Amino acid sequence: MNLLFYSAGENGAAWLEAFARALPETRIGTWPGASVSQVDYAILWKPPRELLGQLGEAKAVFNLGAGVDGIGDLAALRTTVPIIRLEDAGMTEQMIEYACHAVLRRYREFDVYAEQQRTGVWRQRRRIGKRAFGIGILGLGVLGSAVAIALSRFGFPVYGWSRSPKAIPGVETRAGAAEFDSVLGQAQVLICLLPSTAETRGLLDRRRLARLPQGAYVVNLARGNILVDEDLLSLIDEGHLAGAMLDVFRDEPLPGAHAFWHHPKVTVTPHVSAATLIDESVAQIVAKIRRLEVGLPVTGVVERGRGY
Repeated sequence: MNLLFYSAGENGAAWLEAFARALPETRIGTWPGASVSQVDYAILWKPPRELLGQLGEAKAVFNLGAGVDGIGDLAALRTTVPIIRLEDAGMTEQMIEYACHAVLRRYREFDVYAEQQRTGVWRQRRRIGKRAFGIGILGLGVLGSAVAIALSRFGFPVYGWSRSPKAIPGVETRAGAAEFDSVLGQAQVLICLLPSTAETRGLLDRRRLARLPQGAYVVNLARGNILVDEDLLSLIDEGHLAGAMLDVFRDEPLPGAHAFWHHPKVTVTPHVSAATLIDESVAQIVAKIRRLEVGLPVTGVVERGRGY
Protein backbone atom coordinates (compact mmCIF):
# COMPACT_ATOMS: atom_id res chain seq x y z
CA MET A 1 0.00 0.00 0.00
CA ASN A 2 1.28 3.47 -0.93
CA LEU A 3 0.59 6.49 1.25
CA LEU A 4 1.29 10.11 0.30
CA PHE A 5 1.74 12.77 2.96
CA TYR A 6 1.74 16.53 2.54
CA SER A 7 1.45 19.24 5.18
CA ALA A 8 1.90 22.98 4.91
CA GLY A 9 2.34 23.08 8.69
CA GLU A 10 5.50 23.05 10.75
CA ASN A 11 5.08 19.63 12.38
CA GLY A 12 5.18 17.41 9.29
CA ALA A 13 8.07 15.31 10.63
CA ALA A 14 6.10 14.38 13.76
CA TRP A 15 3.13 13.28 11.64
CA LEU A 16 5.37 11.18 9.39
CA GLU A 17 6.98 9.46 12.35
CA ALA A 18 3.58 8.63 13.83
CA PHE A 19 2.28 7.18 10.55
CA ALA A 20 5.48 5.14 10.11
CA ARG A 21 4.98 3.62 13.56
CA ALA A 22 1.30 2.86 12.95
CA LEU A 23 1.75 1.49 9.40
CA PRO A 24 5.20 -0.15 9.29
CA GLU A 25 4.22 -2.24 6.28
CA THR A 26 3.27 0.79 4.20
CA ARG A 27 5.37 2.87 1.81
CA ILE A 28 5.00 6.51 2.79
CA GLY A 29 6.08 9.22 0.40
CA THR A 30 6.03 12.98 0.65
CA TRP A 31 5.19 15.61 -1.94
CA PRO A 32 6.95 17.04 -3.81
CA GLY A 33 9.25 14.17 -4.64
CA ALA A 34 7.17 11.00 -4.40
CA SER A 35 5.32 9.63 -7.41
CA VAL A 36 1.62 10.42 -7.20
CA SER A 37 0.37 8.01 -9.85
CA GLN A 38 0.52 4.93 -7.59
CA VAL A 39 -0.86 6.51 -4.43
CA ASP A 40 -3.58 4.57 -2.60
CA TYR A 41 -4.31 7.14 0.10
CA ALA A 42 -3.28 10.78 0.49
CA ILE A 43 -3.08 12.52 3.87
CA LEU A 44 -3.08 16.26 3.42
CA TRP A 45 -3.12 19.61 5.15
CA LYS A 46 -3.54 22.72 2.97
CA PRO A 47 -2.26 21.08 -0.24
CA PRO A 48 -1.61 23.12 -3.41
CA ARG A 49 -4.03 22.80 -6.31
CA GLU A 50 -1.32 21.15 -8.39
CA LEU A 51 -1.14 18.19 -6.02
CA LEU A 52 -4.92 17.76 -5.79
CA GLY A 53 -5.14 17.59 -9.57
CA GLN A 54 -2.78 14.59 -9.62
CA LEU A 55 -4.73 12.46 -7.13
CA GLY A 56 -7.49 11.26 -9.42
CA GLU A 57 -6.66 7.57 -8.88
CA ALA A 58 -6.38 7.67 -5.09
CA LYS A 59 -8.84 5.57 -3.10
CA ALA A 60 -9.39 8.41 -0.62
CA VAL A 61 -7.96 11.68 0.61
CA PHE A 62 -7.75 12.33 4.35
CA ASN A 63 -7.81 15.90 5.63
CA LEU A 64 -5.83 16.60 8.80
CA GLY A 65 -8.58 18.69 10.36
CA ALA A 66 -12.16 18.52 11.61
CA GLY A 67 -13.36 20.77 8.78
CA VAL A 68 -12.69 20.47 5.08
CA ASP A 69 -11.41 24.01 4.50
CA GLY A 70 -7.86 22.70 4.93
CA ILE A 71 -8.20 21.07 1.52
CA GLY A 72 -8.75 24.44 -0.14
CA ASP A 73 -9.68 24.02 -3.78
CA LEU A 74 -12.01 20.99 -3.72
CA ALA A 75 -12.82 21.44 -7.40
CA ALA A 76 -9.25 20.43 -8.30
CA LEU A 77 -9.83 16.93 -6.89
CA ARG A 78 -11.77 14.44 -8.98
CA THR A 79 -15.28 13.97 -7.62
CA THR A 80 -14.87 10.18 -7.52
CA VAL A 81 -12.20 10.48 -4.82
CA PRO A 82 -13.80 10.61 -1.34
CA ILE A 83 -12.55 13.22 1.13
CA ILE A 84 -12.52 12.09 4.76
CA ARG A 85 -12.15 14.53 7.65
CA LEU A 86 -11.05 13.95 11.22
CA GLU A 87 -13.74 13.23 13.80
CA ASP A 88 -13.02 14.10 17.41
CA ALA A 89 -9.46 12.66 17.68
CA GLY A 90 -9.14 14.20 21.14
CA MET A 91 -10.70 17.52 20.14
CA THR A 92 -14.07 17.15 21.88
CA GLU A 93 -12.78 17.24 25.44
CA GLN A 94 -10.63 20.26 24.68
CA MET A 95 -13.52 22.11 23.07
CA ILE A 96 -15.78 21.41 26.03
CA GLU A 97 -13.14 22.78 28.39
CA TYR A 98 -12.71 25.98 26.39
CA ALA A 99 -16.41 26.63 25.85
CA CYS A 100 -17.33 26.00 29.48
CA HIS A 101 -14.52 28.30 30.62
CA ALA A 102 -15.74 31.07 28.29
CA VAL A 103 -19.35 30.77 29.50
CA LEU A 104 -18.52 30.53 33.21
CA ARG A 105 -16.06 33.41 32.95
CA ARG A 106 -18.84 35.57 31.55
CA TYR A 107 -21.64 34.28 33.76
CA ARG A 108 -19.68 34.59 37.02
CA GLU A 109 -18.31 38.00 35.91
CA PHE A 110 -14.67 37.12 36.52
CA ASP A 111 -13.55 39.92 34.20
CA VAL A 112 -15.41 42.41 36.40
CA TYR A 113 -13.76 41.04 39.53
CA ALA A 114 -10.36 41.21 37.83
CA GLU A 115 -10.94 44.89 37.12
CA GLN A 116 -12.03 45.45 40.73
CA GLN A 117 -8.77 43.86 41.89
CA ARG A 118 -6.75 46.21 39.68
CA THR A 119 -8.49 49.21 41.26
CA GLY A 120 -8.53 47.86 44.83
CA VAL A 121 -12.33 47.48 45.06
CA TRP A 122 -13.91 44.85 47.36
CA ARG A 123 -17.52 44.49 46.21
CA GLN A 124 -19.64 41.39 45.80
CA ARG A 125 -21.93 41.56 42.79
CA ARG A 126 -25.50 40.31 42.68
CA ARG A 127 -25.64 36.84 41.16
CA ILE A 128 -27.10 36.63 37.66
CA GLY A 129 -30.19 34.44 37.37
CA LYS A 130 -29.10 31.28 35.60
CA ARG A 131 -32.45 30.45 34.00
CA ALA A 132 -32.41 33.79 32.19
CA PHE A 133 -28.83 33.30 30.99
CA GLY A 134 -29.39 31.53 27.69
CA ILE A 135 -26.55 29.94 25.75
CA GLY A 136 -26.82 29.83 21.96
CA ILE A 137 -24.76 27.30 20.04
CA LEU A 138 -24.48 27.53 16.28
CA GLY A 139 -23.52 24.17 14.81
CA LEU A 140 -24.51 20.83 16.34
CA GLY A 141 -21.97 18.46 14.86
CA VAL A 142 -19.78 16.25 17.02
CA LEU A 143 -18.17 19.21 18.80
CA GLY A 144 -21.24 21.43 19.00
CA SER A 145 -23.45 18.68 20.38
CA ALA A 146 -20.89 17.77 23.05
CA VAL A 147 -20.52 21.42 24.10
CA ALA A 148 -24.31 21.85 24.25
CA ILE A 149 -24.73 18.80 26.51
CA ALA A 150 -21.89 19.89 28.79
CA LEU A 151 -23.32 23.38 29.26
CA SER A 152 -26.85 22.10 29.83
CA ARG A 153 -25.53 20.14 32.83
CA PHE A 154 -24.66 23.42 34.54
CA GLY A 155 -28.34 24.31 34.45
CA PHE A 156 -28.14 26.92 31.69
CA PRO A 157 -30.92 26.98 29.12
CA VAL A 158 -29.13 25.92 25.94
CA TYR A 159 -30.45 26.69 22.45
CA GLY A 160 -28.75 24.90 19.59
CA TRP A 161 -29.04 25.59 15.89
CA SER A 162 -28.14 23.36 12.98
CA ARG A 163 -28.87 23.26 9.29
CA SER A 164 -31.04 20.14 9.64
CA PRO A 165 -33.11 19.04 12.67
CA LYS A 166 -31.36 17.30 15.55
CA ALA A 167 -32.52 16.05 18.95
CA ILE A 168 -30.16 16.48 21.92
CA PRO A 169 -31.22 15.69 25.51
CA GLY A 170 -31.42 18.82 27.64
CA VAL A 171 -31.02 21.15 24.66
CA GLU A 172 -33.71 23.10 22.84
CA THR A 173 -32.78 22.64 19.20
CA ARG A 174 -33.76 24.71 16.20
CA ALA A 175 -33.02 24.12 12.54
CA GLY A 176 -33.06 25.86 9.18
CA ALA A 177 -32.84 29.49 8.14
CA ALA A 178 -36.27 30.34 9.51
CA GLU A 179 -35.23 29.51 13.09
CA PHE A 180 -31.74 30.99 13.08
CA ASP A 181 -32.71 34.37 14.51
CA SER A 182 -34.72 32.77 17.32
CA VAL A 183 -31.51 31.29 18.75
CA LEU A 184 -29.69 34.62 18.47
CA GLY A 185 -32.48 36.37 20.35
CA GLN A 186 -32.10 34.13 23.41
CA ALA A 187 -28.31 33.96 23.62
CA GLN A 188 -26.59 35.86 26.42
CA VAL A 189 -23.52 33.99 25.21
CA LEU A 190 -23.33 32.92 21.56
CA ILE A 191 -20.88 30.14 20.71
CA CYS A 192 -20.08 29.58 17.04
CA LEU A 193 -19.09 26.05 16.04
CA LEU A 194 -20.25 26.11 12.42
CA PRO A 195 -18.19 24.74 9.54
CA SER A 196 -16.77 27.19 7.03
CA THR A 197 -18.88 26.89 3.87
CA ALA A 198 -20.15 29.20 1.16
CA GLU A 199 -23.30 29.67 3.27
CA THR A 200 -21.56 30.50 6.55
CA ARG A 201 -18.74 32.81 5.44
CA GLY A 202 -19.62 36.27 6.72
CA LEU A 203 -22.75 34.89 8.38
CA LEU A 204 -22.23 36.72 11.66
CA ASP A 205 -22.44 40.24 10.30
CA ARG A 206 -23.88 43.37 11.84
CA ARG A 207 -27.48 42.50 10.97
CA ARG A 208 -27.33 39.13 12.69
CA LEU A 209 -25.11 40.12 15.61
CA ALA A 210 -27.49 42.99 16.36
CA ARG A 211 -30.22 40.42 16.99
CA LEU A 212 -28.37 39.23 20.08
CA PRO A 213 -29.72 40.65 23.37
CA GLN A 214 -28.24 43.82 24.80
CA GLY A 215 -25.04 42.90 26.63
CA ALA A 216 -24.55 39.54 24.90
CA TYR A 217 -21.12 37.98 24.53
CA VAL A 218 -19.71 36.26 21.41
CA VAL A 219 -17.40 33.23 21.42
CA ASN A 220 -16.02 32.07 18.07
CA LEU A 221 -14.40 28.61 18.06
CA ALA A 222 -15.18 27.69 14.47
CA ARG A 223 -13.51 29.60 11.64
CA GLY A 224 -12.53 33.25 11.48
CA ASN A 225 -14.24 33.94 8.16
CA ILE A 226 -17.70 33.29 9.65
CA LEU A 227 -17.46 36.47 11.73
CA VAL A 228 -17.27 39.99 10.29
CA ASP A 229 -14.61 41.56 12.50
CA GLU A 230 -15.53 45.18 11.88
CA ASP A 231 -19.22 44.59 12.64
CA LEU A 232 -18.41 42.83 15.90
CA LEU A 233 -16.13 45.66 17.02
CA SER A 234 -18.69 48.31 16.10
CA LEU A 235 -21.42 46.65 18.16
CA ILE A 236 -19.07 46.28 21.13
CA ASP A 237 -17.99 49.93 20.93
CA GLU A 238 -21.61 51.03 20.63
CA GLY A 239 -22.46 49.13 23.82
CA HIS A 240 -24.82 46.59 22.28
CA LEU A 241 -22.44 43.67 22.83
CA ALA A 242 -20.43 43.22 26.01
CA GLY A 243 -17.41 41.67 24.34
CA ALA A 244 -16.00 38.56 22.73
CA MET A 245 -13.65 35.65 23.23
CA LEU A 246 -12.08 34.62 19.93
CA ASP A 247 -9.88 31.64 19.09
CA VAL A 248 -10.05 31.73 15.27
CA PHE A 249 -9.39 34.50 12.77
CA ARG A 250 -9.53 35.28 9.07
CA ASP A 251 -5.74 35.56 8.98
CA GLU A 252 -3.65 33.39 11.28
CA PRO A 253 -1.45 34.29 13.02
CA LEU A 254 -3.57 37.33 13.81
CA PRO A 255 -1.76 40.36 12.27
CA GLY A 256 -0.05 42.55 14.82
CA ALA A 257 -1.95 45.65 13.72
CA HIS A 258 -5.40 44.07 14.16
CA ALA A 259 -7.70 45.88 16.59
CA PHE A 260 -8.54 42.64 18.41
CA TRP A 261 -5.09 42.53 20.02
CA HIS A 262 -5.58 45.62 22.18
CA HIS A 263 -9.35 45.94 22.54
CA PRO A 264 -10.21 45.87 26.26
CA LYS A 265 -13.36 43.81 25.70
CA VAL A 266 -11.93 41.22 23.33
CA THR A 267 -9.97 38.16 24.47
CA VAL A 268 -7.70 36.54 21.89
CA THR A 269 -6.27 33.01 22.01
CA PRO A 270 -4.08 31.54 19.23
CA HIS A 271 -6.34 28.77 17.83
CA VAL A 272 -5.96 26.51 20.85
CA SER A 273 -9.56 25.62 21.69
CA ALA A 274 -9.14 22.11 20.24
CA ALA A 275 -5.69 21.28 18.96
CA THR A 276 -5.30 18.36 16.56
CA LEU A 277 -3.59 15.61 18.56
CA ILE A 278 -1.19 13.63 16.38
CA ASP A 279 -1.34 10.16 17.95
CA GLU A 280 -5.14 10.17 18.28
CA SER A 281 -5.56 11.48 14.73
CA VAL A 282 -3.17 8.93 13.23
CA ALA A 283 -4.94 6.10 15.05
CA GLN A 284 -8.28 7.25 13.60
CA ILE A 285 -6.96 7.56 10.05
CA VAL A 286 -5.22 4.19 10.18
CA ALA A 287 -8.39 2.50 11.46
CA LYS A 288 -10.36 3.99 8.57
CA ILE A 289 -7.74 2.93 6.00
CA ARG A 290 -7.93 -0.64 7.30
CA ARG A 291 -11.72 -0.62 6.97
CA LEU A 292 -11.56 0.78 3.44
CA GLU A 293 -9.03 -1.88 2.45
CA VAL A 294 -11.52 -4.64 3.29
CA GLY A 295 -14.50 -2.87 1.74
CA LEU A 296 -16.14 -1.56 4.91
CA PRO A 297 -17.73 1.90 5.17
CA VAL A 298 -16.20 4.71 7.23
CA THR A 299 -17.59 7.82 8.85
CA GLY A 300 -16.42 11.39 8.31
CA VAL A 301 -16.84 11.33 4.53
CA VAL A 302 -17.34 14.89 3.29
CA GLU A 303 -20.47 15.75 1.32
CA ARG A 304 -19.06 18.12 -1.24
CA GLY A 305 -22.38 19.74 -1.98
CA ARG A 306 -22.73 20.79 1.67
CA GLY A 307 -19.06 21.62 2.12
CA TYR A 308 -18.51 19.43 5.20
